[in-house]
Amino acid sequence: MPLKSHEFTSESVAEGHPDKVSDQISDAIVDLFLSKDPTSKVAVETLCTTNRVVLAGEVRTNNGAVVTHEEMNAAARAVVKKIGYEQDGFHWQNMSVENHVHGQSSEIAQGVEEGQGLFKEEGAGDQGIMFGYATDETPELMPATLVYSHQILQKLAELRHSGKNPQLEPDAKSQVTLQYQGSRPVGVNAVVVSHQHKAGVSQEELREIIRPVVKSVLPEGWFPPEEKFYINPTGSFVIGGPDGDCGLTGRKIIVDTYGGAAPHGGGAFSGKDPSKVDRSAAYATRYLAKNIVAAGLATRCTIQVSYAIGVAQPLSIYVDTHGTGTADEARIAKAVRELFDLSPKGIRTQLKLANPIYGPTAAYGHFGRIPGADGTFTWEKTDLADELKRLVN
Repeated sequence: MPLKSHEFTSESVAEGHPDKVSDQISDAIVDLFLSKDPTSKVAVETLCTTNRVVLAGEVRTNNGAVVTHEEMNAAARAVVKKIGYEQDGFHWQNMSVENHVHGQSSEIAQGVEEGQGLFKEEGAGDQGIMFGYATDETPELMPATLVYSHQILQKLAELRHSGKNPQLEPDAKSQVTLQYQGSRPVGVNAVVVSHQHKAGVSQEELREIIRPVVKSVLPEGWFPPEEKFYINPTGSFVIGGPDGDCGLTGRKIIVDTYGGAAPHGGGAFSGKDPSKVDRSAAYATRYLAKNIVAAGLATRCTIQVSYAIGVAQPLSIYVDTHGTGTADEARIAKAVRELFDLSPKGIRTQLKLANPIYGPTAAYGHFGRIPGADGTFTWEKTDLADELKRLVN
């Protein structure tokens, strides 16, 4: 049973957080491959530390497409430059880039390529379980705690890039705790922002830079009590980013998804082409859950799917409307199967995922974003809602 009154917290990390630097580099390399060959297979991991970036993984292209180590290395530098790292301990121009990316295993290829493998249909690139979620507590149909956490850091990054607040450096984290009555947020209990800054900036100065940003994000009257407005609680935060803490691809999966409000299958997204169901099926289940909520069939919805490597169709589809559904969950699941092909090829085709659209996903969340004219965030559309409503009702 849902709690009548409870607190819930989500966190976010900025584009300059070391793990997010790694995610963005890995996805820049995915986009680089897809721009040359939409059928590319890519699984690239990134490690970043003091003035060093290490790339590793396996790739494969078709039709004679070639992506060199030099091009990958240049993509990594471009990401770090765009974020704004020009520090002694991490600088886009001075950092070393080690590249250990190699060709994909032929044993993997034979199981996932169309026309090969046991079922002669393009199979999932790995086994696994994936979850999608939606809730009507925000217009984005996302948990409010995570939406506010992301937006605080996005606005601070905009201030930094604009030059209006040169005191700010790229690394940052946020955390928002909301008070809920039942399933509805009714106020803010605490906000935490830890933000890297230039030497000589006082904690109070930083506090007053961040205060108006937080106020602009939260609903009117929701600013927390002053003693629960935490800015750099440990004090100075001058040494940050990959110089202060090693970063790795795929280490912020809860930030990437639903802020802890929904289950996560365990697989990360960044660095993987859309044949990997860790990524594409998580996008598909978000799309379906969002459309179910948008159709008025539930106010909250979680969907789980499972796959076996080399097998095209999911082994299971589970729909949970958390007691908020206006229709039987079995009927909703049946409608989902009728309207959406959850095979890797079906997902990629219906959501148009075989394009270089992944760079923007690698910071500030993969979900709750606005679909772009450039083909980004297609899984955030609600264009299936009317058909779902018709089939279920």
